[in-house]
Amino acid sequence: MGSIARIEVKDGNPVAALQGFCAQLLADGEVSAVFAPRRLPAGGGTMPALVADAEQFHDVDPLAPSFRLNAARMLTRLTRGADEGGLVAALLRPCEVRAFVELCKLNQGSLENTLLVSLDCPGAFTNADAGRFAGNRGNTEALLGFLRADGRGDFGGVQIARACRTCEHPTGAEADLSIGLFGQDPAKGLLLMANTPRGEGFMNRLGLPEATDDGARGKALEALLAERRAAQEQLFAETTAATSDMSGLSTFLSACVNCYNCRTACPVCYCKECVFLTDVFEHKPWQYLSWARQRGALKMPTDTVFFHLTRLAHMSTACVGCGQCSNACPNDVPVMELFKTIAASTQKAFEYEAGRDPGEAPPLSVFREREFPELTGGLD
Repeated sequence: MGSIARIEVKDGNPVAALQGFCAQLLADGEVSAVFAPRRLPAGGGTMPALVADAEQFHDVDPLAPSFRLNAARMLTRLTRGADEGGLVAALLRPCEVRAFVELCKLNQGSLENTLLVSLDCPGAFTNADAGRFAGNRGNTEALLGFLRADGRGDFGGVQIARACRTCEHPTGAEADLSIGLFGQDPAKGLLLMANTPRGEGFMNRLGLPEATDDGARGKALEALLAERRAAQEQLFAETTAATSDMSGLSTFLSACVNCYNCRTACPVCYCKECVFLTDVFEHKPWQYLSWARQRGALKMPTDTVFFHLTRLAHMSTACVGCGQCSNACPNDVPVMELFKTIAASTQKAFEYEAGRDPGEAPPLSVFREREFPELTGGLD
């Protein structure tokens, strides 16, 4: 851990404090624009915005528990191949940071052109539930209650998304700067921590008052992680039992309509052309009829299970568990549960964690001589 500073909060309004922090970043000569969540009109939650005018920070709200889009892939468009114009300072959730790191390792974006700022994340509501939470409509007291509870409990009759309730990475140590919420009173002040030399440099230039680690954040984080890991184990057990054979998997995915929203929403699914959008899966009428005669009845649309198995094969090593696949599903197919379960197993097998370390090569991109000796029998 590097230096620690304090972002002062005035009038009990942490959102205004972070708006001021964004303005400070933009005022730095290195930063050309700030990429951060901005409120949509009429209480519609937030969407990422690129702000280049300090007068436009009034609607920026990094604390709103609204998560309509994992912004990592959008950030790659702002940084890939950029060689002039200065840095983009990006305020992201921890899962967005890890997704962006993963995309940079796949040559889709550039860490060199980005100042990553992450916030401790209590979680967010699904798109369907976000509108029922008063904090998304500027109710500061409701937001403070949400932050003080670290996202636990019911808020207006709704809970944060299951992906968030089972997330074991609610802090963004991979970012240049981290904003600490856990264990703090957000009405009084927030911590700012430097994690990299670049972050340290910005910390010094911002001129914020120094702070010390009194252990409150660590204790709050430890308690939260204990709950989330227990919830995660329950999720894994339920999903494994439900998808233990092909019949169970077909039932699990039976409501899928091949809209491919999950593919579009996934931050690390970056292929320019998906095989499922090519003529490979434009079956002829006689093929459908033949399959129907063979089986007696044919579920339509076809290839739904094959689509998800293909995505799992492609993405399980890169999945960061953000839950946007389920968030985007129109039929409430528990896509996140399946991908999170398989990704945990796959990444454990490769001793890999998506987005953990920019210098760590993704699985299958390097050759390891003695990998999986239980399968290969060893090379000695």
